[in-house]
Amino acid sequence: MVNGGTSRTDEIFAQLKAAKEYDPVATMPEDLVVGSDTAFWLDSEQIGNPSRIGLLPDCPARTMAFVLQEIPPGGSTDMQRHPHESVHCVVEGEGYSEIGGRTVQWRDGDFIYTPPWVWHRHYGGTRTTKIILVENSPVLELFGVSQRDSAGLISYEELP
Repeated sequence: MVNGGTSRTDEIFAQLKAAKEYDPVATMPEDLVVGSDTAFWLDSEQIGNPSRIGLLPDCPARTMAFVLQEIPPGGSTDMQRHPHESVHCVVEGEGYSEIGGRTVQWRDGDFIYTPPWVWHRHYGGTRTTKIILVENSPVLELFGVSQRDSAGLISYEELP
């Protein structure tokens, strides 16, 4: 023991005991349903992305992030990349994405996969595009490696 504190061995035994006695039902979050009306909306000035982003801070998931996104008619996101995987679930709208030099079309009901560290940008069509974004960024945050790079409002061909 160091200076009257617990030893590292005591901490390890406490963690092992807690793991052995873990009760997933007893530790479930109180709120298992989070309404989309609880989203905290950020605008482009706050995030540097011309689409609207709705954070869901009350969602109890610890290894996945769920975000609402809206792209206005004829609008887009910024060109960005990040070390986590993401899947955009298109609830409403149509458009296309530049992902790693490829252009892919999408519409209502489609899922758009973005691999880690690949530059990408999403473009909306003639009506407001509503998307649910699912990403595993919280896992990378645990390791201190979650970040986002933005190249701004350029196309994939314009990347340096």
